[in-house]
Amino acid sequence: MESRNVETYRAGHEAFNQRDFVAMTKQYADSITWTDHSQSRTFRTPQEFKDDFLAGWIGASRNIRITGPRYIDAGQTVVCTFTAVGTHDGPLGPFPATGKEFALPLCEMWHFDPTGRVAGGDLYYDQVSLLTQLGLMPQPSSA
Repeated sequence: MESRNVETYRAGHEAFNQRDFVAMTKQYADSITWTDHSQSRTFRTPQEFKDDFLAGWIGASRNIRITGPRYIDAGQTVVCTFTAVGTHDGPLGPFPATGKEFALPLCEMWHFDPTGRVAGGDLYYDQVSLLTQLGLMPQPSSA
């Protein structure tokens, strides 16, 4: 049987895939520390997370979705590895849409307070891999 924290996390990912950001963040605490380490950006409120982080990914890829999630329960932290797949059909930071498809492996952790509310998270992924897939960066040369 899954823990309540894993259930909350899984429901959050399902809500993301349905573009229901209210449902995704309904279990978030009022104050969070959620960090996208690849971009060195930290979000402090669920609203900031929705308006900036989530909207940014959806703006860059309207069909982005989470696939193949694997949840690892570590008590008040749950780790998930998954792949984000989509088409780059909108701006990604300074880069205009390329129309190219991508598959980006990610490792994400959600941290829960003792009452089961999401207190924050950490996200790790390889920006070079993403930019290379989109043709925005040359393929690395073999060493």
